[in-house]
Amino acid sequence: MIMRLFWILMAILGAGLILLIANNDAGSILGIENNVFAGALYLSLWGGVLLLGVFGGGIRLREAARSIAFWSFLLLALVAVYQYRYELQDVAHRVSAGLVPGSPISLGSENGSAHVLLERAPGGHFEVRAQIDGKPVRMLVDTGASGIVLTFSDTEAIGVKTDGLAFHIPVSTANGNALVARARIDTLEIGAIVRRDLTVYIAQPGQLGRSLLGMSFIDTLSGFDLRGDRLILRD
Repeated sequence: MIMRLFWILMAILGAGLILLIANNDAGSILGIENNVFAGALYLSLWGGVLLLGVFGGGIRLREAARSIAFWSFLLLALVAVYQYRYELQDVAHRVSAGLVPGSPISLGSENGSAHVLLERAPGGHFEVRAQIDGKPVRMLVDTGASGIVLTFSDTEAIGVKTDGLAFHIPVSTANGNALVARARIDTLEIGAIVRRDLTVYIAQPGQLGRSLLGMSFIDTLSGFDLRGDRLILRD
């Protein structure tokens, strides 16, 4: 019975295909546009294959309905995940920010410009878990610092050579003036915002409690917005 219905469906599809070829120049078949008619034939073909696979294999109706429902739900779930992929990424970033304080939250891009959100730390400051030359470094956003200032221990952790550093350059920070040494890094990443080949300053051992993300970085941004306990950096 199933095979008979299948071949009847194939015959109908064949007749539809002949009509489509014969009436190609007319632009429509039975008042239906050619592209819509062709789409209906295509879906009918797959429907026939599905019917043959489900019912022709001796699967009982209940099991067949269960299988169709399962695969339909899976397909809809995959489509929903794809459609809401950016929202899900935002949720994942926010969860990671809650688990790892200072984690930057990438908000996607607007007109090709990346936006990164920072949450205010419990101490009232904005901290960020940056990547310097591929190594994680926790930094304090400090508009009172003229440059990017790294602690001596962070400098060693990211692999910058500290032998022969000359600490004679004066810089200003929120805690006052200090003497630092100059060095260079290959990359600084704050979420989706990346800067390359930067000059940084190295504090003397024990002279700085936290590395500082100062104005030499902030000045490279197109802007930033302070909204309560959130700081949004715009590339």
